[in-house]
Amino acid sequence: MRTPRRPRLLAALLLTPLLAGCFASGGDSGERADGKAGSRLRVALAFPPAERLSPYGADATILSRLGVTEGLTALDGNGAAAPALAASWRREDDRTWLFTLREAAFQDGTDVTPAAVVTALTRATEAEPAPAALTGVTLTAEAEGGSGVRVTTAEPDPVLPLRLSSPSLAILSSKAYAKKDAVDPVGTATGPFELTKVTGTTSADLDRFDDHWGGLARSAGIDARFIADGTARANALRTGQVDLAEAIPVAQAATLDADTRRETATTRTTSLLLNTKSGVFEDASLRAAARAAIDTSALAEGVYEGHADAGAGIYGPAVTWAGSKRVAPVGRAKAGRPDGASITLATYDNRPELPEVAQVLKQQLENAGFTVKLEVREYARLESDALAGKFDAFVGARNSLLDTGDPVSLLGSDFTCDGGYNLALLCDKDVDRAVAEAQAVSDTDERRRAALAAEAVILGTDAVVPLVHQRVVTGVGAKVGGVLLDPYERTLVGTGTRR
Repeated sequence: MRTPRRPRLLAALLLTPLLAGCFASGGDSGERADGKAGSRLRVALAFPPAERLSPYGADATILSRLGVTEGLTALDGNGAAAPALAASWRREDDRTWLFTLREAAFQDGTDVTPAAVVTALTRATEAEPAPAALTGVTLTAEAEGGSGVRVTTAEPDPVLPLRLSSPSLAILSSKAYAKKDAVDPVGTATGPFELTKVTGTTSADLDRFDDHWGGLARSAGIDARFIADGTARANALRTGQVDLAEAIPVAQAATLDADTRRETATTRTTSLLLNTKSGVFEDASLRAAARAAIDTSALAEGVYEGHADAGAGIYGPAVTWAGSKRVAPVGRAKAGRPDGASITLATYDNRPELPEVAQVLKQQLENAGFTVKLEVREYARLESDALAGKFDAFVGARNSLLDTGDPVSLLGSDFTCDGGYNLALLCDKDVDRAVAEAQAVSDTDERRRAALAAEAVILGTDAVVPLVHQRVVTGVGAKVGGVLLDPYERTLVGTGTRR
């Protein structure tokens, strides 16, 4: 293990202001003005690790929100690709991009080299199931000289720099991939905080990584607790047991002091996904009947107590470009008669509003003539069954731009025949065609228009019923500063977060 390079650290500190608009950079960095090492942050997270903190699934955002992992790129405040481990990049041709790495280190003491990046990206392409960011994409990576990584895709991919910002494509050291069937992020990432210990699904310990390329974190470390119960998270903040608590239930928001609440408009939409492959909702007319039975305004104003907007589409109001250009759904079937058809409606309780949403939907669907059985579990115990189509209907909250920041990539992963997170099990040739057409568009504005055209085709199948667009409430201790809140929900703690 080599000695940390302070000249490099100084250079990184000088570069930090250039990244101030980038959510992943953390902004206010360096040691405290009084020269002290800084306190440890106590953080309550809503979702326990479901996959041993593998970066390839839902756990990827745990790692990014705690400041553990970084990718070649990050998202800036406008949702565009910004430098991270890659200082710059250029497109060489339709299928090839060259990324130039900044000087950086892994937490195990090795350097971030082109060979290490190639190993990380190659392992991501081999993961099963594939990371959502790589849905429909085949890529290869090769080292170019001492600081370059050339990434080539099988088909033109105009948003590759955006795609590589995904938390599921984080760059880890070669040590992380020592086992063929697992990826170990403990002490192998590049972020300002190093994961040192994971205690099952209950807690994790992190220490400040003093050789981070972006400068010293203001906090000495993080003591993270995984608390699935939303009321318990709010109580932990209110009683001073934690400094930060994510996803405060709307029912608990009013119990917190005003200066400890942060409400953030997000690109997260709560939706009803209907199983189109088997069971009752294989019939498009019964999907139409379910959609027609739902009063979304009752959910926004009732369950969410005004902390959400009634569902307008897959992309919510936080996606500012979508609202005025949205296309009406096309090809919808005429609503049929349920005649007592029995369905199983499932959801999870990590987001405390969802069971209540599901209960209201149960009543609305029963009023329309369905017979509904409700099943509620923790997300980690539910996802595999949902993806396997074991439920007729599923209520979930999905950040539409979390995986890549690209609106088209979401449609590919969630609604196409080969989609890796296709909870509706939708396989429709018109949908696949519309999404493929959008994927081929390079110009940003044209790509967004194509995404909305594809959204209209998807909504026309009634495989998904957007219910509400959420505004997330985060509990922040009165003495805590520098918290990173963004509409993509990729960040929470950075170099400038402290108490």
